[in-house]
Amino acid sequence: MDVSRRGFLKISGTALMASGIGISLKPVAAHAQPLKIKYAKETTTICPYCAVGCGIIVSARDGKVINTEGDPDHPINRGSLCSKGGSIYQLSVNKNRLDKPLYRAPYSDKWEEKSWEWMLDKIAHNIKKSRDASFTATNAKGQVVNRTNGIASIGSAAMDNEECFIYQKFLRGLGLVYIEHQARI
Repeated sequence: MDVSRRGFLKISGTALMASGIGISLKPVAAHAQPLKIKYAKETTTICPYCAVGCGIIVSARDGKVINTEGDPDHPINRGSLCSKGGSIYQLSVNKNRLDKPLYRAPYSDKWEEKSWEWMLDKIAHNIKKSRDASFTATNAKGQVVNRTNGIASIGSAAMDNEECFIYQKFLRGLGLVYIEHQARI
């Protein structure tokens, strides 16, 4: 018997259907699962990884991030994200992420868990101590300069324009003159 490949498939399919082992052709009721972001608050933001400034939509419910995705209305990335931007969800939702401040005292080899209030007070105290020790009100010519040479800052490309503006105002208010940015280094 001379059977072509197509003929063999037809015969095999018919035999399987007739034996009841084949695929059922009865219609199946289909339903969509509810969206994960249903009833979530959507907020637009900028990706913190590089200076391109891709737009991201962050969906949150009950104060917790439940989804992140590229913003299709953003003029820079039009909804697409690189591998780093696509994994930004893990910045917020990650069991390995520290959620309490840790402090290591000078010359200590152990980290201690501290409260946010204690940590912010400690940072403010260290800034004030350094600023007071290195503050210059006037220069050698007697001109008012009001600056501190004991503190420097390196900004981040992860900050958007508004954050940079506020940060710059804060640093200038302290009298810093050594202010740099990651993109320039």
